[in-house]
Amino acid sequence: QLRLAESGGGSVPAGGSLTLSCAASEYTPSCMAWFRQAPGKERERVASIGRDSSTTYTDSVNGRFTISKDNAKLTLYLQMNNLKPEDTAMYRCAGGPSFGRRCIEDQSYTHWGQGTQVTVSS
Repeated sequence: QLRLAESGGGSVPAGGSLTLSCAASEYTPSCMAWFRQAPGKERERVASIGRDSSTTYTDSVNGRFTISKDNAKLTLYLQMNNLKPEDTAMYRCAGGPSFGRRCIEDQSYTHWGQGTQVTVSS
């Protein structure tokens, strides 16, 4: 059974950077994504990457975050730069099949990691 495991979270001051990693146990799904959820807020898809390496980003992180993957290493990454306090959240990686050109069908994500906490102080 495919398992995903995140790492790299932590506490960082505003303006700092973090890189999150997500290790897959067996394969990298056609669609992979990073989600985040802060207390009192809805879960949000931060970024996604498809089998063809096409990417999407939510507007609030566009230009600051970069999603990438290394299929040979079975690893997904999220490089986060210029972090802001509003980026504070539990970050989870997810994977699933693709049903379109872009990996924006959130209901298709069938595998989830446990999450890693990112806290950005002001």
